[in-house]
Amino acid sequence: MLYYLSELSHLFGPFNVFQYVTFRAMGAALTTLLLSLWIGPFMIRMLTRLKLGQPIRGKEEVHVLADLHGSKKGTPTMGGLLILVTLTIACILWGRPTSQLLWVTLAATLALGALGFADDFKKIRQKKSDGISSRQKLLFQAIVAGLVGAFLLLNPDTRELAKSFEIPYTRFTFIDPTGGWLAWGFFIFIIVGASNAVNLTDGLDGLASGCTVSVAMVYGLFAYLMSNVVAAGHLRLTFVPAAAELVIFCAALAGAALGFLWYNCHPAKMFMGDTGSLAIGGGIGTVAICLNQELLLAIAGAVFVMEAGSVILQVASFKLTGKRIFAMSPLHHHFEIRGWSETSVVVRFWILSVVFAAIALTTLKLR
Repeated sequence: MLYYLSELSHLFGPFNVFQYVTFRAMGAALTTLLLSLWIGPFMIRMLTRLKLGQPIRGKEEVHVLADLHGSKKGTPTMGGLLILVTLTIACILWGRPTSQLLWVTLAATLALGALGFADDFKKIRQKKSDGISSRQKLLFQAIVAGLVGAFLLLNPDTRELAKSFEIPYTRFTFIDPTGGWLAWGFFIFIIVGASNAVNLTDGLDGLASGCTVSVAMVYGLFAYLMSNVVAAGHLRLTFVPAAAELVIFCAALAGAALGFLWYNCHPAKMFMGDTGSLAIGGGIGTVAICLNQELLLAIAGAVFVMEAGSVILQVASFKLTGKRIFAMSPLHHHFEIRGWSETSVVVRFWILSVVFAAIALTTLKLR
């Protein structure tokens, strides 16, 4: 919305800065950060007043987690609403209203946030850690992802871009030989996988929100470079002019995650819950698809991949051999049980996230 002030630059010269994506990205990041700091205390009070407290994970692992995190029971959850509200406001204020990629990404994020909200609400109402069934969640996530893929593949402005993706560390761009069907299935896998991976990572104070910052910044930089014809040509990236507005989304997401982290760092005053984690993962996955950088997500978001992979390996090992690979999954709980403090696990995973983000950036030159 503020973008249109640039059209009044002939009346007031400084309005010209609103046409630059770098200026608007900084504005979006600061908007989500400052709004989060301002709204956060009110949201904590509201969630506490409504008794929307976090139930502790149950079943056979309840006794272990009760020892580790029993004091967290009742901490307000659904804090992801803070991220979604500030992110939406920032995109409306600083995004270009005609940007299709920005709005489809925001729509996917909010849709998965709504799923997470319903899941959190059911857990709280039943006072159990089991919310919406896994099948129902996966079905809804697949529908949202399928709609995103269908939009990108059927839209004349994005069709050709959506049928391809770049392979990191090579100059090769894979073109879907099926005319879009393979890409559509791949999109569903990426968005559903990313959404659930971030959800699995969200188990310790500040872990998911801190890792989100580094991943969002990597994709924000890629979006900026790919929207610049000179930079894209020099780095042999696909030139995507419309990607400029995804810089706004990524900057806003990073600012929102930082603002939320202010209240989510140990000891957390509120948790993001599935409301935030499912939405963040879906949003990042959608950005990766829009930029043809789906495989880069395995590098930049390697912490999320490790967390999800630990669960898959744990389940597969137990079903096939009757033995567990990890003391507990996801991976962060394994290290807790092995004696690491919660703060040590979170900070070390943040460090890994920054390292993986740096490795992801090396793909810009190593081709």
